[in-house]
Order: sequence, then structure tokens, then C-alpha cells
Amino acid sequence: MSSLTKKNLNNPDETRSFNKGKLELVTIEGVTFSRITLEPGWKWSESIKPIVKTPSCQVHHIGYVVSGQMRVRMDNGEEQEYGPGDTYIIPPGHDAWIAGNEIYVGVDVSGGMADYAKR
Repeated sequence: MSSLTKKNLNNPDETRSFNKGKLELVTIEGVTFSRITLEPGWKWSESIKPIVKTPSCQVHHIGYVVSGQMRVRMDNGEEQEYGPGDTYIIPPGHDAWIAGNEIYVGVDVSGGMADYAKR
């Protein structure tokens, strides 16, 4: 018989810090949830690319924006900006950066964040 399960991102299983940001993760029954907090001036190609050494972000993101604004540019040139209340699916092959001066907070449920910014 299944039972209710709960974890809280305010008490994460793991926290990863990197230039201008941090990632908090919890895993429940094989499902990874993450909260990413990014400061103004954060850009994937400057903060994460040196860690993962891929030409662009190769994570498939599915999530929700809590606060702040993020702009994403796909390798093919397509661009989109995401803000509070937006849900998103962002395929692999992109760069991203914080637009504006507000701290960005997003929750990702794709599971792909389990290896994000992992050294």
C-alpha cells in the first residue's frame, strides 16, 4: 500500500552553489524536484558552461517561474522570456540569462536537474 510522502525544498537533500546562483534538490521515490535561485547578471554560458563543458545547456527543463525574469535563446536563434506564473518546457540546446535586476526563482520538475551544474 502506498503512503503519502513529503519533502520540503527549504530543507533540500542537496544544495549546489555556483557563480551567481544556487540549486536546491529533493528526490521522492525517484522523482527529483529542484528550485533554482539566480542573481541578476547570471548567464548560463558564463556560470554553468565552464562546469559542464558543453556548448549550450543540454538539460530538458519543465517548470514554473516563481519570481524574476529569464530570457532563453535556443541554438537555432529562437528566443522567449519567462516571468512569474509562467510554466515552461525548454528543450536541450539553449543559453539563458537573467533579464532585469530581480532575483529569479524557478521550480523545475523535469528530473534533468539531478546532474545540473554538477562538478
